[in-house]
Amino acid sequence: MTPILYGHPFSQHSRRVTSLLEEEGIDYEFRMVDLVKGEHVSPSYLAINPNHQVPTLIDGDIKLHESNAILRYLCLKHDLTDWYPSDLKTRATIEQWLDWNQCRLSRTVTDVVLNTVFLGEHGDKAAIERGHKALEELLPILSDGLANTAFIAGDKPSIADISLGANITHLALAGAAPTQPNITHWLGRVMDIEGFRKAMPPKPGQ
Repeated sequence: MTPILYGHPFSQHSRRVTSLLEEEGIDYEFRMVDLVKGEHVSPSYLAINPNHQVPTLIDGDIKLHESNAILRYLCLKHDLTDWYPSDLKTRATIEQWLDWNQCRLSRTVTDVVLNTVFLGEHGDKAAIERGHKALEELLPILSDGLANTAFIAGDKPSIADISLGANITHLALAGAAPTQPNITHWLGRVMDIEGFRKAMPPKPGQ
């Protein structure tokens, strides 16, 4: 049975998963959840994901909602040890950055991008200001983490790079792309990953 991924091309959380699926050539069916039309809060989608968020992966009798959990699951199912190494130090570093990305950076990216780009004149200006203020703290932390390494957990890309990269590229939609050299050089390497490029969203309005 072909796995089904419910998502949206402008959801950075969806794009994390799509990046890995595309890069590894894993067969899947993509089902669009139109966030603009409110399909994420429709009764039919709430029956799939009561959190009214994307993505959701359904693979046989397994249903997963959280993007980083889906990345881990795909690596374990398909033995993608390059993306999710079992070496304790590397694995621990990946887990740290996955959690940092989700717990600290993701909310900030949403504050900035959602309210600047997608809500337009209805955007929360206080959230935008809060988001930019938070980036002043968070981006230097990421830059320091990349100071002596090609990728966030070593010389090879991992699912933490895909997860982080989806958020960092999302900031560009709001004209808030990082300028720190460590981040921009790392992002260039992430953009060299074909699956990641395939998952990039169109420009708003296209």
